[in-house]
Amino acid sequence: MYFPPTTGNSWDTLSPSSLGWCQDKIDTLLNFLDSKNTKAFIVLKDGKIVIEHYFDTFTVDSLWYWASAGKSLTSFLVGMAKQDGFLNLSDSTSQYLGSGWTICPPAKEGMITVLDQLRMTSGLNDLVPDNYCTDDTCLEYLADAGTRWAYHNAPYTLLDGVIENSTGQALNLYLLNKVKTPTGMTGNYYPSGYNSLFISIPRSMARFGLLMLNHGNWDGNQIMTDTTYYNEMINTSQNLNPSYGYLWWLNGKPSYLVPGLQIPFPGPLMPHAPLDMYSALGKNGQFINIVPSQNLVLVRMGDAPGVGEVPFLFNDSIWERMQDVMCGTTDINSNADRISMSEIYPNPTSGNLFIQSDLNSNYRILNLLGVEVLNGEFSKGENKLDLTRLNNGIYFIQSGREAQKILLLK
Repeated sequence: MYFPPTTGNSWDTLSPSSLGWCQDKIDTLLNFLDSKNTKAFIVLKDGKIVIEHYFDTFTVDSLWYWASAGKSLTSFLVGMAKQDGFLNLSDSTSQYLGSGWTICPPAKEGMITVLDQLRMTSGLNDLVPDNYCTDDTCLEYLADAGTRWAYHNAPYTLLDGVIENSTGQALNLYLLNKVKTPTGMTGNYYPSGYNSLFISIPRSMARFGLLMLNHGNWDGNQIMTDTTYYNEMINTSQNLNPSYGYLWWLNGKPSYLVPGLQIPFPGPLMPHAPLDMYSALGKNGQFINIVPSQNLVLVRMGDAPGVGEVPFLFNDSIWERMQDVMCGTTDINSNADRISMSEIYPNPTSGNLFIQSDLNSNYRILNLLGVEVLNGEFSKGENKLDLTRLNNGIYFIQSGREAQKILLLK
């Protein structure tokens, strides 16, 4: 495994041709990324840069936010605080934030642990008007901690206070000492409303991905020595959403939940991606993808790819094209794991929806409550669905292992 120097801009490269990759498919991928408002795209193989491209005026030194991909970096810092003996995952969050950090009954608040914050099982109501709000009045009881999975930003954000109050160090100082200095990463957390956004150059995203790929080791320096925490972080953390670890998204699991819904969808989160991949996923398509079986790290930064594009679906679209780039030199997944829908348009739609299907397959359409409202069969090629009888709203179309979001606006 290669590691770039911790200072300066030098970083060894590998040519795509030396890996047997197809250059013409790389151009197709980059054109796709450009059309999706991408600013930076990096692929590492064995730690070396194989693809690195910046779009429009963005450069290697430009700064951008990680959005929720920063959650995964926070998870790493919690692990370092545990390793240093500052906290235990079983500790009540109240031990670090003080009693009354929510408006839950005291006994229910006391049940919420650091572990619940990491795996999104706090039981706090994520359906409040502002699920980013960390004021105590926004944090109300919905279910006992550990019994309900919901993607809730506020309990995650409050991990900043847990780290600071347990270590006695400011978040950015602890990050500097534990991660940035030994790896050469740059960037800082910045307050943004209730949130704490991590902002850095794209290569810092790639450095963190490389650190994770190498099991918390940077060029022989074992930064994360707590192997138990490292393994728990990137494996299923609870049985409610198999595709979620400690603030990391996991591919290749039998089902998944998505933010805002309590409907389990069958199959892997990103069927076109390697099944052993785990990812830091952020709003508007901020991605760090780590593939241990292939020694790959893939990074994307940019603006929102388009209306109705959800991060994991867009990420899967990138991997669909990455398979072409790799020219069959790597057997990413078997055909059984391939999805059947390659293109859906227009989305949002006013009634008619066109689906380009790779296979003959059945489909069903679900509303936000998970109730099936329509079903049928696709033929290979272009299919037209008439949704005019459905009410305006958000739906999911599911075919095989894939589920995609539809916005119906008449």
